[in-house]
Amino acid sequence: MKPHTPPWLMTVGTGVAGAGAHVMWSDSAFAGAGLTLVSVGLTAATWFAAKGTGPQRRLHSAITVAAGTSWTTCAAIAGPLEGPLPDLYLMGGAALALSWNIRQMMRTNPDATTSGDSSGLLDAIGLAKLKLGKAKVSDTGQLRVPFELEKGATADELTKALPNLESGLDLRPGAFRVERNPESHRKGVLVGVPVDPLAGATWFPGPSSPGGSITEPLVIGTYDDTMPLLMTLHLGIHYLICGVTGSGKTEAAMDILTEVLTRRDVIVWLSDPVKQGLDLGEMFDACDWVATTQEDTEAMTEALQAAIPVRAAWLRAHSYRTWVAEAAQPQTDPKHSCKPGGACGCPGMPFLLAWMEEAAAALRHMGDDASTGISQEARAVGACIVVSLQRPSHDQIRTSTRASLPSVLSFGLDERDETLALPGEVLDAGAHPGSWGNKFPGYCVLVQAGIDAPRWAASARTFRNDPLVLTWATTAFADVRMGVDPVTAGAAERAAGSTYTDRGQTAPTPVQDA
Repeated sequence: MKPHTPPWLMTVGTGVAGAGAHVMWSDSAFAGAGLTLVSVGLTAATWFAAKGTGPQRRLHSAITVAAGTSWTTCAAIAGPLEGPLPDLYLMGGAALALSWNIRQMMRTNPDATTSGDSSGLLDAIGLAKLKLGKAKVSDTGQLRVPFELEKGATADELTKALPNLESGLDLRPGAFRVERNPESHRKGVLVGVPVDPLAGATWFPGPSSPGGSITEPLVIGTYDDTMPLLMTLHLGIHYLICGVTGSGKTEAAMDILTEVLTRRDVIVWLSDPVKQGLDLGEMFDACDWVATTQEDTEAMTEALQAAIPVRAAWLRAHSYRTWVAEAAQPQTDPKHSCKPGGACGCPGMPFLLAWMEEAAAALRHMGDDASTGISQEARAVGACIVVSLQRPSHDQIRTSTRASLPSVLSFGLDERDETLALPGEVLDAGAHPGSWGNKFPGYCVLVQAGIDAPRWAASARTFRNDPLVLTWATTAFADVRMGVDPVTAGAAERAAGSTYTDRGQTAPTPVQDA
């Protein structure tokens, strides 16, 4: 009750003051004039003194002072018990005291901004003027709090303060991230996941769409809000997969390639000159081409360069502006015929996934024309390049090549490499793979077209996997996968010669070059 007693004490004090003034000055005309002037002066002083406050508080204060001093003046001249003065004192004094009590209670507003304990915390982390809206908890356990910064501030300031906020609340690193409002620098949503839902590993549940098209998303894990982590190869164009040793890249490769090898319209060229099948050897028989030496990798690079223009020419001849799933089927539609007068019946051209495992050594031996040219020119011809390495630093991958890999699947990194792996807007939103290192295997962020930008900074975790699953996918779905098309096979043979024709793959059986 203590915070609500001052208005009542002031009411009692006003009554005592009126009675005392009557005893002293009831017969003095000068005292009556003086008290009247004091009443007007105090009211005016209150009005001007409250200029810096809100209009409601200013008016409320002035009315209270005017009523109190007017009653005291009347009580001094006529007596506090004369006429309506006692009733005015009891009813008016109680009403004014209650009005101030009500005003004080309304300061604790559940929809308000910086009140209660949160104001102290925000002041401690340097964001005292941050306005927080009403917090909501989603069905998946996320805490979502709308925010608005003061004029002249941006969401970057809040992002920088996230570690301090997590420390103040004693939460895990990465518990909060910022979803920016695309129409305002000052507004957005603070997203919190206090309890880490990714702490328990989830084993790969099996292929999500066996026999389906590669244009359907690959399900490779879950986000921290339990939504599936989806990778869509043909939308992502080309990928950089990066992470320190032990961060989970290998199991993610198993997840991705197991999904790929159960789709009908994709072939895989795999370069693995460093580990030479130590991790991914179970899938070698399912690939159209596997390069396990540096020389074979260079030949594969030349074949990719040769395949791009002939695949583009085939698409143009069959009236496709870009590769779509229909391009992988036999061309029985007259609208997509390379011959006048009807359907041409040409065999389809499957999607081509070129996976470069531990690519740092291979990239060092490539020229700018090879590494950058392939990634830039392969975008529309149904070819996706995946570059997997530990550090995306300038001594591992050229700046021009890195710029041609717009999609990123980043696992735990050295903090110094974060800016090389992820766009600035993702880091500004709170993504911090440098805090994971190899202590949280499988934790990742995925940046690619087709995913809503706010999700780019969301933490996810890929599935745990096992080489036996790759062996199973290789054998169980061998009849589902297409063989290489004549166009791609012919270009590879002309560019790589016997390195391609003697590549030694056993399944699937490729379509022979017409």
